[in-house]
Amino acid sequence: METFEERRQLLDEKASQYNHPDFIATDPIQIPRQFARKENVEIAGFLAATIAWGQRPTIIKNAFKLMAMMDQKPFDFLKDTEEADWGDFLDFKHRTFNGVDCLFFLRSLKNIYENHDGLEAVFTKGYQFDQTVASALRYFRQVFFDVSYERRSQKHVSNIDRGASAKRLNMYLRWMVRQDDRGVDFGLWKQIPMSALLLPLDVHTGRQARQLGLLTRKQDDWKAVLELTDKLRAFDPHDPVKYDFALFGMGAFE
Repeated sequence: METFEERRQLLDEKASQYNHPDFIATDPIQIPRQFARKENVEIAGFLAATIAWGQRPTIIKNAFKLMAMMDQKPFDFLKDTEEADWGDFLDFKHRTFNGVDCLFFLRSLKNIYENHDGLEAVFTKGYQFDQTVASALRYFRQVFFDVSYERRSQKHVSNIDRGASAKRLNMYLRWMVRQDDRGVDFGLWKQIPMSALLLPLDVHTGRQARQLGLLTRKQDDWKAVLELTDKLRAFDPHDPVKYDFALFGMGAFE
């Protein structure tokens, strides 16, 4: 059985190995990495994270396609166009995320930037209710469904109160909040601390965490996210989700 220190050493080594600009070439984070303007990074990142399930090359191809449909200026596109101009998006499809869902997401993002001061303000306000990412996710979901939508679109925004792991939203928050000098995550949002972030749990990270004895829960659900992040905070209370790079890298590439 590995000791605590041996585990920490392994995780630190692997986090350092994969938290590297080379990682970007195979990851959806390359979509927001195209942009310099804060709002473009936020919107591109959110849409790329939303469709980040399935084959990675397909995710990346479809996210690039979405950016092209928004004229490579997502913020200006949302600001300067109306839903009447968005007919082409009805043909967009990524797995079960279809044109109806896509139109709703654009409608909601437009509302968030016009009436709620943008994505950072919404997540930050939610976080400040009780200083947890859980309250940030709950409030974000509430605001996101503040515009008209079809019931089918609800499944594309995780509901942690139904046990969802919220992998893609936690990944998005990692991109926006986590700050270091490695050139992968953006560290754009300053009012949610890195220490509060939760691990984006998926098949790879869950399997690897169980192999390392860091996760006992069988399902990859919200309770597992809390259990695993809690274990990772013991290794680095300031920056627990840096170990996302370690667990994902070991699970997906080794």
